[in-house]
Amino acid sequence: MVEKKATSLPCDSTTMTNYFSEDHPDEEKWADCVHCGMCLEACPTYLITGQEQHSPRGRVHLIKSVAEGKLNLNEAFADPVFQCLDCRACTTACPADVDVGGLIEEARGQVRKAMPLTGWKGVVSSFFLKGLFPHQKRMGAVGGMLKFYQQSGVQKLMRGSRALQIMPSHLSGMEAIMPEVGSPVQQKYKDVDVIPAKGTPKARVAMLTGCIMDVMFSDINQSTINVLTYNDNEVTVPKNQTCCGALHVHAGDRDTGRKLAKQNIEAFENDEKVVVNAAGCGCALKEYPELFKDDPHWRKRAEAFSEKVQDISKYLYDTGYEKPKSSIDKKITYHDACHLAHGQGVRHEPRQMLKDIPGIDYTEMSRADTCCGSAGIYNLTHPEMAKAVLDEKMKHVPEDVEMISMGNPGCMLQMAMGVQKYGRRSDIVHTVQLLDWAYQKDQKSTVHQGKE
Repeated sequence: MVEKKATSLPCDSTTMTNYFSEDHPDEEKWADCVHCGMCLEACPTYLITGQEQHSPRGRVHLIKSVAEGKLNLNEAFADPVFQCLDCRACTTACPADVDVGGLIEEARGQVRKAMPLTGWKGVVSSFFLKGLFPHQKRMGAVGGMLKFYQQSGVQKLMRGSRALQIMPSHLSGMEAIMPEVGSPVQQKYKDVDVIPAKGTPKARVAMLTGCIMDVMFSDINQSTINVLTYNDNEVTVPKNQTCCGALHVHAGDRDTGRKLAKQNIEAFENDEKVVVNAAGCGCALKEYPELFKDDPHWRKRAEAFSEKVQDISKYLYDTGYEKPKSSIDKKITYHDACHLAHGQGVRHEPRQMLKDIPGIDYTEMSRADTCCGSAGIYNLTHPEMAKAVLDEKMKHVPEDVEMISMGNPGCMLQMAMGVQKYGRRSDIVHTVQLLDWAYQKDQKSTVHQGKE
């Protein structure tokens, strides 16, 4: 557990910047906060540390105080701002719907403008956020190397030699639960304009493939396409789409976030619906208007774009999906990804999808909408706090379930680490995969009956 310390607030240091420069935290976001404390029990970092500055109302107070010139922008301020998981549970709990997550992301942008990362941290951050994630070909190359590592015998050799033990525990733990890398959907359908519907087309939708998603979880992207086409949707995979920018905005790099947002808005501008299977990506796309609050032209385009974005579970639920006939005989529970439940308000739809699959014995998880500690790359930047949050999460996972279903890749990796750590035997699956597997069994059954 993370050690509890006495509460303290930053009060003395050299002022680093004028807080009310471009892209500053929005006063309207903190104006309704009356510090009632309703958010406290919903905040993972507050529950673990007991520190007021690591609570939502504490962070709001700090952001407001710095903006008003009562406190200085310094490392002591940056720490609680970046310790936040940005899970949005506080906004769900808040009677006034204070947008703490929006304030946190704006404050991080101000911190990074005033205090850019330097040294090796700056090099690593720039390499991944600017040099890798926004570039499909580079991400594809990384995927190829990971695939070679897994299939060539190098991974088996590394694990057998225990060479991974010299790595930090959180990195070796992630290697241990690394999913099998497949072929990216972007590459597979690079010469295809429209993936046809199984039957008479009822709609055409565009799909965000994601950056990490299409490298580490291309099988989920394929399952998403399978389920959409099975339900008579034509699917397009725009070639000029890019990373959603969520990790950049979370890290305080709002300028790069805006650059990526513009590229995606243009890539999907002619599409009527944009379907997403990663909660964090979907939430980021829906919040593009926030990045352009000082740019009326792009804000209007971002608002039109964000209205088209839907999580795969909500899109299927709203448009109607065929209930499978084949069964998946497993005991399953469901974990609410923060940016799906709190960020997008999608809770009922994925649960109903699970309950509509014959054979599934569904068990509701207590406190299912509490954070698992993944939070983008939080488990890499704040491994100790992420572990503590994961430990709390695992207390609520039913021990006898065979599968834990969810709708976000980061959560899948983090929950897989929890399952491994506590010796559970639960498989981690994306909700759309289960529907795809049931449909595949239906199709095999139909073919078999046809032959008879």
